[in-house]
Amino acid sequence: MTEKPESPKDPSIRPDHSDYWRANLRLVLRCLAIWFLVSYGCGILFVDFFNQFRIGGFPLGFWFAQQGSILVFLVLIAYYARAMSRLDRAFDVDEE
Repeated sequence: MTEKPESPKDPSIRPDHSDYWRANLRLVLRCLAIWFLVSYGCGILFVDFFNQFRIGGFPLGFWFAQQGSILVFLVLIAYYARAMSRLDRAFDVDEE
């Protein structure tokens, strides 16, 4: 009698990546929340409060709306890349 091959849906041979994806989604949501707060919150909702302060002759609310959200987005990209590298190594799914 021949042995039946294992099904690819058999959980004993497929690694469970749900913890990895849960951690990945938490990271993405944190980054998006920070970007939302800076771009929408500081640039639109709280602009009247921030306009009391000036940076380089411009109101702080204007600075957040025009420059701050872009700079925060660039910092978040670098942070996300590093955090994902650490996450990949922690879950042993890195490419190296």
